Amino acid sequence: MKVLFDIFITFFKIGAFSFGGGYAMIPLIQKEVIEVHNWISSSQFIDIVAISEMTPGPIAVNSATFLGYKVAGIAGSAFATIGVTLPSFIVMSLIFHFINKFRHSIYVDWAFRGIRPVVLGLIASAAVSVGQAAFIDLRSVMIALFLFYIVTFKNFNAILAIVLAGVLGVILY
Repeated sequence: MKVLFDIFITFFKIGAFSFGGGYAMIPLIQKEVIEVHNWISSSQFIDIVAISEMTPGPIAVNSATFLGYKVAGIAGSAFATIGVTLPSFIVMSLIFHFINKFRHSIYVDWAFRGIRPVVLGLIASAAVSVGQAAFIDLRSVMIALFLFYIVTFKNFNAILAIVLAGVLGVILY
């Protein structure tokens, strides 16, 4: 029962202190599940991020659900999912309640202007930490650079890029 409580609290903290969506949560999830709790290894984390990205839905919820399942089965999955989504639900409920009162507040505008660079930094941090674990050799770097190029500059479909990455992995390894 303690592990379910730990899962819930861990993902509640991640959901409460991650601004900018799922990709901004990745470094926090990584730190908590690998370094703090030692629930999974770095390579397992990379696999979970990849699976979470490929499945429908928000990456943070998918990651929480999968990690919860990996640690404590179906109950762990439910506790992690509720934990990561509950803070957003609470905040959105409060915002909805007070939206008209603070809609034109300069302080709210300033707060959001301050949060935006932090979100970008968290996403960059996630890219670096995932990249360090994902780039295992020159082939993996070349696959990543090629797919980055075609998705970013040639408007290649991101979903097809994920499939193509899997095919290239099978062919090249």
